[in-house]
Amino acid sequence: MLSSIMTNRKLPFLAMFEDFGINAEYLIIAILVLLLGLLFFNMVMLVKYNQLKERYRDFMRGSSGKSLEERILTRFKQIDTLNERIDDTIDRVKLLEDAKDTSFKKIAIHRYDAFAEMGGKLSYSLCLLNDDNDGFIMTSMHNREGCYTYVKEVIKGNTFVMLSEEERQVLDEALSSIDTIQSM
Repeated sequence: MLSSIMTNRKLPFLAMFEDFGINAEYLIIAILVLLLGLLFFNMVMLVKYNQLKERYRDFMRGSSGKSLEERILTRFKQIDTLNERIDDTIDRVKLLEDAKDTSFKKIAIHRYDAFAEMGGKLSYSLCLLNDDNDGFIMTSMHNREGCYTYVKEVIKGNTFVMLSEEERQVLDEALSSIDTIQSM
């Protein structure tokens, strides 16, 4: 049908394509398909543009340039406050990291009866050591007359005073622990 129209009206630009061996009917169909595709693409872009325009109107509705500037400045102040808090938190974490090296991590305790006439295991020896095995042993002996407490210094895992059997036991337990608190 299209060829009968074209043969009746010899359009010069269609004859040019026929000289190259291109069928004019297929060319017109391809152009129509391309035109429909562009029309569809244009409609999609129009819908997206309207959505964006509506979002922009919502953003600007009721806002003068001054109030928008105030909102932006408020956000900048919030960011500055958060940056200060982050810096403060970093400083506090550094303090905690420095303190962890000297804190007591190796702990051992032993409860016992210091005197034969007393029961209930009211006496104890407690050893607290840091990573360098520095710390102390605290011994509390309970009898009928009262409670006596002694503290002995530990340096690099050694003491310079005599230790009782219980004190030697808690020191060995604390030295053998690796950054864990012994069960009490």
